[in-house]
Amino acid sequence: MVDNLAGETPTNIEPTVENLVIKGTLLGNFDIMAGRLSTLQMFFLRATINDLTIIRVESRNIQRKPYLFMIFRFTKDSINIDYSIGFDSSPKLRRLYVLKNLIAILSLITDAYEADNADLLQHLDSSIDDVLGGMSQQYSTIFNQYDSLLNRYRELKRLNIELANSNKNMSVQASLLKGENDDLKARLKQLETYSDESLMALVQEWIESHGGVIDINEFASNYKIIPPRVEQVLNKMVSLGYIEIKG
Repeated sequence: MVDNLAGETPTNIEPTVENLVIKGTLLGNFDIMAGRLSTLQMFFLRATINDLTIIRVESRNIQRKPYLFMIFRFTKDSINIDYSIGFDSSPKLRRLYVLKNLIAILSLITDAYEADNADLLQHLDSSIDDVLGGMSQQYSTIFNQYDSLLNRYRELKRLNIELANSNKNMSVQASLLKGENDDLKARLKQLETYSDESLMALVQEWIESHGGVIDINEFASNYKIIPPRVEQVLNKMVSLGYIEIKG
């Protein structure tokens, strides 16, 4: 149970207090209700054999007296609600806000206390009509535009998150592909790089298997070597006496 000590209201103007009464039926007992609602923050509970009082102090004045508050008193056959309205607050919005808090409380004690649905819905319907009726056409138009833009913003935000995740995945895949490509290039380069000794052995085998003749371009294409490299090795083999050039 928590007694909310909200921020001070720097004014000596007393708030107005209004009362609502809604029919109800006690299904369990007030101790059960108090135990169920004890986890609510910002509410003070007081249970007796005859009733359960739930108090929320939202703000205090400079004398530390409750300024904005709501009190729900559950009896065996009714819910009595007293609530204050600040001098700068809308009575219509205030009443709707109080009813919203009542519904939140009732949702936690559905098996212990039942509000008269017809009575509660009539109060809600009246409050909603008052709030909607107090809206100007211009405000209503602006609100509808805002609501539409908000939904569009949420949709764009969702798409942006999806695109960001997709882009992240593509970046990871691109990085993996680049690594694989670099590895393949390195392996290819290794395969295409022959030492002089290895290349001379290949040239020797080629000449022997081609009737003592070598076509530099064909040899280079077959082993994926540039022709100047083949010429260089041929010259070296001639200088070392491994092969002879016949005119």
